[in-house]
Amino acid sequence: CEESSLHPSHWCSVAYWEQRTRVGRLYPAYEASLNIFYDLPQGTGLCLSQNSSSIQQIRSKIGHGIVLSREPDGVWVYNRSQHPVFVHSPTLDLLSARGMSVKRVMPGFSLKMFDYECSNWMAEKGLKPESQEGPWDPHSVRMSFAKGWGPCYSRQFITSCPCWLEVLLNTHR
Repeated sequence: CEESSLHPSHWCSVAYWEQRTRVGRLYPAYEASLNIFYDLPQGTGLCLSQNSSSIQQIRSKIGHGIVLSREPDGVWVYNRSQHPVFVHSPTLDLLSARGMSVKRVMPGFSLKMFDYECSNWMAEKGLKPESQEGPWDPHSVRMSFAKGWGPCYSRQFITSCPCWLEVLLNTHR
């Protein structure tokens, strides 16, 4: 038996943040899909309702939340909540001039938030956004619940959003 067969590798880890504070531990995903929710009648996954904080009102808007789904072409997000989610990924807007393109995913809609082929192409070319300052992780996707951020919003940085996720994709697929 190989050790990897005894301990299957996770395809991503999820960190939950409230503004600039990480709440809880990294949550690894081993199954092809991961539910992230506040209130789901049945199901398994990362439940965000167990935390107590001043951000309860926004967190309650997460409702049935999102599903992250690992597919052959990339990672998709399905918005099952009653409010939009906002997503920033290195493969969404290929090296936009602003270096920061945040996409809104309305309730009931989905988005391919990470494209494996595009990521591999960017890695081969050694590309990263021109305007990016500081460290940059080409396998990290950030998403917020109900509140957007970026050039078109009053919140310029995701760390100003009440509730957000950092999805760290395992590059050893």
